[in-house]
Amino acid sequence: MGQYAIEVKGLRKKFGNQIVLNGIDLKVPQGTIYALLGPNGAGKTTLIHILSTLVAPDEGSVHVSGYDIRTEKNLVKHAISLTGQFAAVDEMLTGEENLRMICRLSGLTTAESRVRSSQLLHHFDLTASGRKRVKTYSGGMRRRLDLAISLVTSRSILFLDEPTTGLDTISRRALWDIILQLRNQGITIFLTTQYLEEADQLADTVAVITDGRVVATGTPEELKSRVGEEVIELRNLKDEVIRTIPTSGTVHDMGQTLHELSHTVPKDTRVSIRKPSMDDVFLALTTTTIKELEGISS
Repeated sequence: MGQYAIEVKGLRKKFGNQIVLNGIDLKVPQGTIYALLGPNGAGKTTLIHILSTLVAPDEGSVHVSGYDIRTEKNLVKHAISLTGQFAAVDEMLTGEENLRMICRLSGLTTAESRVRSSQLLHHFDLTASGRKRVKTYSGGMRRRLDLAISLVTSRSILFLDEPTTGLDTISRRALWDIILQLRNQGITIFLTTQYLEEADQLADTVAVITDGRVVATGTPEELKSRVGEEVIELRNLKDEVIRTIPTSGTVHDMGQTLHELSHTVPKDTRVSIRKPSMDDVFLALTTTTIKELEGISS
């Protein structure tokens, strides 16, 4: 296998007359976290299903762990693990029973299953609740158990489809810590997310996808620098953001912008200056894409 865990070129997929993926190119370096950021319907889940061999592409080449997903599907399956949007666990069993069942289905002996289950319960901070039925677990505990199940056997690539959707802030951040630990162990993480902060905090590389196309790729800092060095933020008396304006960060540029605003916005408008965020990146990229598509169709 080369330096990339995943290589995709010219990937296209449609369902009926609907084009879901329209020429996707991407490369995921080994041992990194790669975040695919986009709104609902952008094509994130379809892409992750193709990469994990659940859906066949219409066009393009796709290699995962160095294997062609069309001709070497079984080899791909042995190299990857997938955790979907919803926890795939049996609620009537305990956490430990769920793990032991998957261990046995994966070919481990009874003794090996007992040891591996204990290791995973400890690693994911579930030892105390391991003998409780999963139906009593919180959302965060279920997601941790789901991740533990994904790692019953050694895998070099882990696909996470919106892993923190529906979790509270504390559970989400706890899961972030686990994902970072897995990356530090050399596992390649490919995750989809709608959360801008999640991509910013976790990813080594972020790809922004909208309307089935990747419109930008880079580190979080690289993408934020494309928006500008400093952002002027305007708020009304209710402390609501009414406008954000990217600038170069120079005295001249910011001074000129503020001078122009003084003639066009209410005098009680509040002004603050901050660094660009992933929100700014996402809005800038998706707005540009929408305008481009409108121009093509007109």
